[in-house]
Amino acid sequence: MKISFLGTGTSQGVPLIGCDCEVCTSDDKRNNRLRSSIWVETPEASIVIDAGPDFRYQMLRQEVKKLDAIVFTHGHKDHVAGLDDVRAYNFFSKKAMQVYATEETQEVLKREFSYVFSGVSYPGIPQITLNTINEHDPFSINGVALTPILVKHMYMDVLGFRIGDFTYITDANYIADAEIEKIRGSKALVLNALRHEKHPSHFTLKEAIEVAQNIGAEHTYFTHISHQLGTHEAIDSQLPEGIHLSYDGLELTF
Repeated sequence: MKISFLGTGTSQGVPLIGCDCEVCTSDDKRNNRLRSSIWVETPEASIVIDAGPDFRYQMLRQEVKKLDAIVFTHGHKDHVAGLDDVRAYNFFSKKAMQVYATEETQEVLKREFSYVFSGVSYPGIPQITLNTINEHDPFSINGVALTPILVKHMYMDVLGFRIGDFTYITDANYIADAEIEKIRGSKALVLNALRHEKHPSHFTLKEAIEVAQNIGAEHTYFTHISHQLGTHEAIDSQLPEGIHLSYDGLELTF
């Protein structure tokens, strides 16, 4: 299995529009962060987790020619806004895109993309098949098993996913002990670390380090990173052993 980081930035991306801070003006490509998303490749399946506003460019940049499914963590705009661009995959595969989401997230998709689900068909609209995720039940896509990990994003329920030895969590500021136990034993953990200052719905860098050390994965990679965190080079060099900043284009192989 190969994991490709399509985007590692927060909801506004990095650089931030109109900002001239050290991070946003950096020449280091690791400081250019599209909205958070990953691509999971196995011999059986090609799966993207979250399709935000940068989805089209991410697919082009990573040369994702085949896509079997999109799995959504939650319904915020920076994670769902690119769904319309599945049309290209519909055209080449001659099939509907399989979309996996909780009922709550499906309601967001139906509202944001009402023309897709109105029941009125016309040429060119995305072809989508919705599959319901129960937050407590593992499911599989083309033989690839995913275990939902329920986390809190302030008051909102968000799903992370464990796939074999890999666990992906974004947009969290609380993980219950029972969910932590589902993560233990992962060789690689991806976790959000927004900035240094306290935030109502995201882990700070310090909080993310504490969670990572509690879980004890061999390697933890931080994602959903704001320009407020600092430059990749400066922050990554200060992290404890086994903990890293992710960046767009990073690939992990299992």
